[in-house]
Amino acid sequence: MKNNFKIIEKTKIWFILSGLMLLLTIGSFLVQGLNYGIDFLGGTIITIDLHQHFKTEDARKIVDPYDKGADITYAGDDKTNIIIGTKENLDEKQRKEIFEGFKKEYGLEDKDLLSIDTISPTIGGETAKNAALASTVVVVMILVYITFRFQFFFGLAAVSALIHDVIIMIGVYSFFRIPVNSPFIAAILTILGYSINDTIVVFDRIRENSRLYKKMDVDELVNRSINQSLRRSVNTTLTTLMAVTSLYIFGGVAIRDFALPLIVGLIIGCYSSIFVASPIWVLLEKKFPHSRFTQKAKRVRG
Repeated sequence: MKNNFKIIEKTKIWFILSGLMLLLTIGSFLVQGLNYGIDFLGGTIITIDLHQHFKTEDARKIVDPYDKGADITYAGDDKTNIIIGTKENLDEKQRKEIFEGFKKEYGLEDKDLLSIDTISPTIGGETAKNAALASTVVVVMILVYITFRFQFFFGLAAVSALIHDVIIMIGVYSFFRIPVNSPFIAAILTILGYSINDTIVVFDRIRENSRLYKKMDVDELVNRSINQSLRRSVNTTLTTLMAVTSLYIFGGVAIRDFALPLIVGLIIGCYSSIFVASPIWVLLEKKFPHSRFTQKAKRVRG
């Protein structure tokens, strides 16, 4: 049995739902802000080989007096190396005191202090600029590509959906207090890629159907196109979600901080391709009757 969901007729519902999500996102951002990590604010990274598995709570008892917001993760094949990332630029005395605390607790030697790295705020600021620049370049190139391949209204609708996705992704980081570090850039760009891929599939079907059903109303045409590509979009998202969810369940803290935004982003990206991008395109087509698509339809009907 073929799907026959009336998507365009319920545009107000989808826009209200998106509006609520954006409102929550902006509210969280204004109230809590973002939990910028060491990659953006600068700080100190200390790596120690503990030669055994450790509990984060035990490690925090040693680190908290110096930075209660420090990131603590593990590394190494056996997960016995601890990586401490503080947002404070620790001086030589503080670094030594932290290592002495672990040395006493875990019976370590001086050689077990693997590295101490300092990231300056200047480098952190450069990372933030690069993140913003990368996202902006991606969005602009997508607009140019879709305009060239389809038409300007398709590009405008696609970019609107991408901005919608990015804002909600930022809200996820704000709401769950996920540290905003270098993986944040990778997560944003990954979601942009998945979202635009789904959107292009729907738009491509709209373009194909516009050639096959030249006398069909725009609303009906888009509904038909969405229904025809719906199963493919949902199945692709679900397949990817299973892999990312596995990473979230079985991965460590650092992996979870990367996987959780991806899970939300994949769902939002699929949603926006169907319920945001396509309705926006329909509104643009109706608002500006001199567009290429509308004029072509009018000539056929005439």
